[in-house]
Amino acid sequence: MFKIAPSILSGDFGKLSDEAKRAEDAGADWLHLDVMDGHFVPNITFGPQAVAAIRKAVRIPLDVHLMIQRPDTYYKHFVEAGANILTVHVEPDYDVPATIDAVRKMGAQCGVVLNPDTPFDLSGEILKRIDLILFMTVYPGFGGQKFIESVVPKIRDAKKFLDSNGYRIPLEVDGGITAANVKLAVDAGISIAVAGSAVYGKPDIKKAIEDIRKAAQG
Repeated sequence: MFKIAPSILSGDFGKLSDEAKRAEDAGADWLHLDVMDGHFVPNITFGPQAVAAIRKAVRIPLDVHLMIQRPDTYYKHFVEAGANILTVHVEPDYDVPATIDAVRKMGAQCGVVLNPDTPFDLSGEILKRIDLILFMTVYPGFGGQKFIESVVPKIRDAKKFLDSNGYRIPLEVDGGITAANVKLAVDAGISIAVAGSAVYGKPDIKKAIEDIRKAAQG
């Protein structure tokens, strides 16, 4: 089933809990929280305390995207703060399989993230552990960027590979998603779409979510 995860990065940081509740009331399936450390990406957003505050405001799953250099050092704090799904990048130098195992042992789901230029060449050690794969269709660090359509073939090829090898791993897309392009990603194989300015940048976010959902379902 297709899911929409509004990115609170595009919301009002002065009232994050209210923005989270607004998305939930508007029909969001998940809420996407981008954590940036100023090292792995050239921006800083928020930490576990903000995640904990948002967790108190909504019931829907929190999809916490760690755009940080050392997920292996900080994952525990975000799971304890209320993350239901934690996604970690494969690009930094750390023990990815061990981190995935540790996250899942704490009771949260764990997925991996691939930047636009990162090839889909995940090892079996990773594929047998993860709960989802997140494909970035912008370069991480800032919201409001344009969708990189050249990532779509990578998503399509990954979906074919996973299906042909018996992996039932949901695929998620993040970056520049709108009602005008979400069907491209869905047709390639994604079932979860992160949308930031296409939701929070609209005057009626309930209608914005409905428009994306209708477009995704064709």
